[in-house]
Amino acid sequence: MNIENMISSSALAAVKELYGVDAEPSMVQLQKTKPGFEGNLTLVVFPFLKLSHKKPQDTATEIGEVLVRDCKAVAAYNAVGGFLNLVIAPEAWLGLLGEIDADPTFGMKHAGEDAPLIMVEYSSPNTNKPLHLGHVRNNLLGWSLAKILEANGNKVVKTNIVNDRGIHIMKSMLAWLKWGNGCTPESTGKKGDHLIGDFYVLFDKHYREECAELKAKFMAEGLDDEKAEEKAKQEAPLIQEAHHMLVKWEQGDKEIRDLWEMMNNWVYAGFDESYKALGVSFDKIYYESNTYLVGKNKVMEGLEKGLFYKREDGSVWADLTADGLDQKLLIRSDGTSVYMTQDIGTAEMRFNDFPIDKMIYVVGNEQNYHFQVLSLLLDRLGFKWGKDLVHFSYGMVNLPNGKMKSREGTVVDADDLVEQMVKEARQTSDELGKFHDMSEEEKQEVARIVGLGALKYFILKVDARKNMLFNPAESIDFNGNTGPFIQYTYARIQSIMRKAHEAGVDALPIDGSYAPNAKEVEVIQKLDAFKVAVKDAGENYNPAGIANYCYELTKLFNQFYHDYSILSADTDVEKAFRLKLAANVGKVIKNGMGLLGIEVPERM
Repeated sequence: MNIENMISSSALAAVKELYGVDAEPSMVQLQKTKPGFEGNLTLVVFPFLKLSHKKPQDTATEIGEVLVRDCKAVAAYNAVGGFLNLVIAPEAWLGLLGEIDADPTFGMKHAGEDAPLIMVEYSSPNTNKPLHLGHVRNNLLGWSLAKILEANGNKVVKTNIVNDRGIHIMKSMLAWLKWGNGCTPESTGKKGDHLIGDFYVLFDKHYREECAELKAKFMAEGLDDEKAEEKAKQEAPLIQEAHHMLVKWEQGDKEIRDLWEMMNNWVYAGFDESYKALGVSFDKIYYESNTYLVGKNKVMEGLEKGLFYKREDGSVWADLTADGLDQKLLIRSDGTSVYMTQDIGTAEMRFNDFPIDKMIYVVGNEQNYHFQVLSLLLDRLGFKWGKDLVHFSYGMVNLPNGKMKSREGTVVDADDLVEQMVKEARQTSDELGKFHDMSEEEKQEVARIVGLGALKYFILKVDARKNMLFNPAESIDFNGNTGPFIQYTYARIQSIMRKAHEAGVDALPIDGSYAPNAKEVEVIQKLDAFKVAVKDAGENYNPAGIANYCYELTKLFNQFYHDYSILSADTDVEKAFRLKLAANVGKVIKNGMGLLGIEVPERM
């Protein structure tokens, strides 16, 4: 039994003995003792006052005396008003470290057969462009969230919905037909997603030129600026060709479908490379080209049941005014579907594939209203998790030079960003002399781990709901709240372990009479807090909580390492204890960073 459980059960027994009442377990509130007060844990006594009918100081003193008498974990106490500060016995700290040491995955739960099944959707790319910085944040958040939910004892299915149909896809296809000259990823030496993205940008360039010419023409004919611009956008030959192509695609035109399939396959091959570089993957991928028809059928079922209504032009709508929202279009008058319809279809397919208990969508905050509507529609259509779906809404991510625009080709490409981060990690490590006696291959591998770790940690340490500014140079810093700082500390611990092994002192037994000093106790307490950090991150869908825990543990260990020697400790008893302590700090750092999808190098 861990220290807090021992104290909790003893406190309840003390209240029963002293006041003759069975207190509720929820009344036991334990917290870390505040700096400046003697003690390690503090029992908040105020909840027990209605049972004791005594002053806070007297109640705290009475309970403290019983705890010292009966609870092996408590060595002494001091009562300060309604706060009972408890000094934990040395043997209890040793026992707690032993518990932590015995469990390779301390703080994390394993899913049982009856564990809830949670599906996490993330990535959701379009097949008309490569992944960019915004996708990087999305993928990293989705992957980490899935890992954290697993660590809380849930079964998790990681899923992706690929936006592979629609007018934006036709734009790339049309541009390739007009200006591609039959080029391929092989003939150009470009990744497929980059090649197709170039044609999307090219379409927009020519489209804007057409719009400018038509706008000038319409203004000369007497239209005002706004109307001329709108008319030009609708009547430009390129956009009309793209719409015509979309109609043919929906009609199953073989030539258009073959071209679409060929170009999409180029993009998927490119995506796979990017996902591999980022270290993310999926258990199941869905495609909108398959889900939109299922969605249309589901909406038509709802129409027949009176859940939706049809307007005179043939369009199908949902009336959500009773829920404080508005009227929502589900199927256009020409029979084509909208994004909402596709999401309904995807939900239907997923629900048929998996016994989902909860659905989490990792999507940017610009879609907040969309998911409010989707939740109501899915609930109306009978999906048991519809009303409780979670929109894991996150903010924008920008670089110091501003926002990104795909159509203008000014996005920060994910592949370029990863490559840049690895290069910066290599350069910084070389400059700081981090690479001692490493082969070139090992240097490159460490640079990859550090570069990606810097990128992932910098993004994940920020509250997902907030907009953020990503600064590549700042993220590579080996000091401060960064991935490399934590990775370097882990590598330092592994170096200590290797030296201990070489010196033959890694197998020294722990002396049961050893009394840890205050700093050692603080490190043990912080290790024990990992289970709380994992639980909180799972309940609040908050990877940043894990990132900040890893930083705090790392910072605390470095303070300890600065003040106390490990391998040169005065006695073998100290040496054995501190080696065990350091080993478990390394283990928890590795497991914690693993929940963020971040690797840690054995050498640095």
